[in-house]
Formats: sequence, C-alpha cells, structure tokens
Amino acid sequence: MKTLLLVIDLQKAFINEHTKNLPNKIKDIIDKEKYDKVAFTRFINRIDSVYVKKLEYKKCINEEDKEIVIDVGKNKIIDKYVYTAVNKELIEYINENEIEEIYLCGIDTDACVLKTALDLFELGYNIYVLKDYCACTSGIEIHNNALEILSRNIGKEYVI
Repeated sequence: MKTLLLVIDLQKAFINEHTKNLPNKIKDIIDKEKYDKVAFTRFINRIDSVYVKKLEYKKCINEEDKEIVIDVGKNKIIDKYVYTAVNKELIEYINENEIEEIYLCGIDTDACVLKTALDLFELGYNIYVLKDYCACTSGIEIHNNALEILSRNIGKEYVI
C-alpha cells in the first residue's frame, strides 16, 4: 500500500508563536521515512486575490513569505492559489504514484488542512489527518475546533 505524507503550507508567512514548533516535528517524521512519498504544498497569494480583496490578507505575495521553512529535498512541491491543495497537479501526482493512503499535516488546521481533507474525502481517497502534526496560526483553541469538525465530517478514526 503506497502512502503519501502531504505537508500543507509549511511556509514562512505562517510561522508564529502558535506554529513555531511544527517545522521540526514535521521534519522528524519525514526523516523517519515512514511514507513512500512526501509532497509539499505552497500557497501563493496574488494582489488581485479574494484574500486581498475581502480579507485584506497580503502575505504570501512576496518570495520570502512563500518560502517553505524546511528542506524539501527532491520532494514534489504543489503550488496552490486557494485553501485546498486539491488541484489537477495533486490528483495527477496521486494517480501517477499509485497512492492509496494520504496523511495530511501542516498549517492551518482550520483552513487549508480542513479544506484539503474534506475535498480529498469527498473524492473518495483514504485520508488521515495527523492532528499532532498540524497547527493553527490563530492558536490551539481554533486548532482543536477544526479537529472536532474534521472528526465529525471525515470520521474520528481518520483524525489520528
């Protein structure tokens, strides 16, 4: 059974007091080589995006903000312009590599992780959210709320 660790938006713009310990934790699980494949997503914002227009969110426009904070090595990087990582490039990568289980980790539990998990779930993929390897820039309470929502919507046995 081929597995994928999908690391969501582990970028400089999203590192703060609530997420600062996450990069080393994720690096540790990657180093253990438990997963057949590892891929990273990278959120790219645009000056004309809905995030700028409606939320006044202007991070991830410049190169420094978009930088992934751990060494990605030769692993795949999938650029995305919305919350979800589910796009044509990711689906092709999953299919080409015959991935049967997808393990999600990264930032933000309440946004990009949640949206990606729900989208993959609805497409019928076997997914697991690694709750101790996710974090929320808004803090632990929002993170825990997102985990409850995920447990309810994809099944508590898939939030591990």
